[in-house]
Amino acid sequence: MPIRYVEPVYRPPSEARSLILPVTDGCSWNRCTFCEMYTAPQKAFRARDEDEVMGAIRDTGARHGAAVQRVFLADGDALVLPTRRLLAILEAIHTHLPGVRRISSYCLPRNLRKKPQAELDALAAAGLTLVYVGAESGDDTVLARVSKGETFDTTRAALDKLGTAGISRSVMILNGLGGRTLSEAHADHSARLMNLTQPEYLSTLVVSFPLGEARLRAGFPDWQPLDQAGLFREMEHFLDGLELKRTVFRSDHASNWLVLKGTLGADKARLLAQVRAAIAAPGAANLRPDWARGL
Repeated sequence: MPIRYVEPVYRPPSEARSLILPVTDGCSWNRCTFCEMYTAPQKAFRARDEDEVMGAIRDTGARHGAAVQRVFLADGDALVLPTRRLLAILEAIHTHLPGVRRISSYCLPRNLRKKPQAELDALAAAGLTLVYVGAESGDDTVLARVSKGETFDTTRAALDKLGTAGISRSVMILNGLGGRTLSEAHADHSARLMNLTQPEYLSTLVVSFPLGEARLRAGFPDWQPLDQAGLFREMEHFLDGLELKRTVFRSDHASNWLVLKGTLGADKARLLAQVRAAIAAPGAANLRPDWARGL
């Protein structure tokens, strides 16, 4: 691809077959103490030069034409860009990559605060189809302890704006983020946030720290990780509190101890039964998530 990438490059699992098009480098917030994705020096935040982005779109179109069907706007929060620039990028994609049917990006709720609803409506009309929002938690105490820079209300406002515009929302909640002391509040308030916003997609993964926990503990010194049984109980509590109508649910990331897939609310009873069976299973404490196998 005639595109300059700054490693490491991240994208959601469902964007495995998408063209990854960087329009920014890094994350404009980059203070979340649980997140290591953009902490490398080369991933310092900046907006990419507009000419570079447009040139990459044109050159990719010249080489691959209508073969590209999906585009993911990278890096951490493409919607931090001014709406004018985003609209120009979307127009260029449809001009030079006429086979594209889906355009998506990550989104920090904070980046929608200054965008009027009319601007989001315009982005939807121009072809922004899907946005991934890392809500992480619906509990304000948890969010403050991990320096998320958001609250229940700011995340809800962003999700409501996107929904009103007709942009599909894929929301992620971090299982275990509240540790032992805040597990119940984390599950309760995260479920309440989902119930009020009714996202089209919802996923969970288990919080993990390949580079160590020191960064998290700077603001959350009493954080204690949940063991496997605790993670299952938190998941049960979260699922039990969900009252969703037509949300596609996935808990199948490599970090998850138990693979869960379904549509909520149609499959709520089945998913709860799976979790409860896992909790009750003899030897369940010896299960390990995919990322830990072989360690």
